[in-house]
Amino acid sequence: MATASKLAGDVKDLALADGGKRKIEWANQQMPVLQSIRKRFIKEKPLKGLKIAACLHVTSETANLAIALRDGGAEVALCASNPLSTQDEVAACLVRDYQIPVFAIKGEDTETYYSHINSALDHHPRITMDDGADLVTMLHTKRRELLPNVIGGTEETTTGVVRLRAMARDKSLQYPIIAVNDANTKYLFDNRYGTGQSTIDGILRATNLLLAGLNFVVAGYGWCGRGLAMRARGHGANVIVTEINPVKALEALMDGFRVMPMAEAARIGDVFVTVTGNKSVIAAEHFENMKDGAVVANSGHFNVEIDIPALERMASSHRTVRPFTEEYVLSEGRRVYLLAEGRLVNLSSAEGHPAAVMDMSFSNQALSVEYMLKNAATLERQVYAVPDPIDRQIARLKLDSVGTQIDKLTPEQEHYLASWSEGT
Repeated sequence: MATASKLAGDVKDLALADGGKRKIEWANQQMPVLQSIRKRFIKEKPLKGLKIAACLHVTSETANLAIALRDGGAEVALCASNPLSTQDEVAACLVRDYQIPVFAIKGEDTETYYSHINSALDHHPRITMDDGADLVTMLHTKRRELLPNVIGGTEETTTGVVRLRAMARDKSLQYPIIAVNDANTKYLFDNRYGTGQSTIDGILRATNLLLAGLNFVVAGYGWCGRGLAMRARGHGANVIVTEINPVKALEALMDGFRVMPMAEAARIGDVFVTVTGNKSVIAAEHFENMKDGAVVANSGHFNVEIDIPALERMASSHRTVRPFTEEYVLSEGRRVYLLAEGRLVNLSSAEGHPAAVMDMSFSNQALSVEYMLKNAATLERQVYAVPDPIDRQIARLKLDSVGTQIDKLTPEQEHYLASWSEGT
């Protein structure tokens, strides 16, 4: 394994950089909103001298965000937010061609994963950028000496926001963080359309299954679950939803999906995908009742959603049958197939969300960093929503990029909406 220097980062092989360059350029063509922000950043340098430690999936889309931040004057150090989500050629290109330190190797073990987070923190950041809150957690536990230098941060995904809000409730959070995940131009599109399409892509690449006619079980009917159920139905699957929230369960039912407990779904499901952000959603009691050939995957960030230790204890044998597909033989010869080690199947065996949808998510990241730099001194140690003007600006830019125009309120309509005196 060839690695870059400690200063430049730690990547698999710099010789892969040419392929990464092409992937970055391809993604950039599909990210017009981020392109416009980058052009302004180049002129204004609003992030000049700002050190950022970013713990994100190292993909071609993330590369374009890192480049935009760099062109805005920031000094960015990037590490992976999942051991299997790195595109090694992209990591190599960022190091070789853009001089952005990257600490990420696809398939890295747990020890290396956390050492890479430490390496990004060695950058002494003033702002953190996280996807799942592993970097923030490391900073608040084992690297507390760096906290006085940090003024703020951003968080990309639902799982991380849940963890950060728990920290804020416990009074443990030591600096303000913007929940990029909760922006309308993020979760309504990235979580729904991005996760839906890319998860199906990951499952098909790993298994080459025909989904039509299969019982496809979606655990969790948040925005990711909605998108996944929609796309699975589009492939002809019979979609089953499991939920703990009665409102979401009712919504899934009225959207035309079967709703039942996981214990019941386990007996009839062919493909299972967790998208909940919680742990042990699929556990030993569910594996015990699965049919021969059941496929289990996760698209909810951490692999704890599936009780993999229980599956390993139950199995009499275990082997890899296809890339990112592991076969576990259980009692009576029943086989259960685990995809991508239970990690994010859409990023592990596929390429993650399409660039066109990450355009909005990462534009939120870029503008939230700029906002945090300007306003951190007035913010408390809490988790904040993306300011509405930023959300709306990104939506307008996205509409402009596809040549779509919308109506505007007339002065009379604005007055009507602002008043209470007019009735029938």
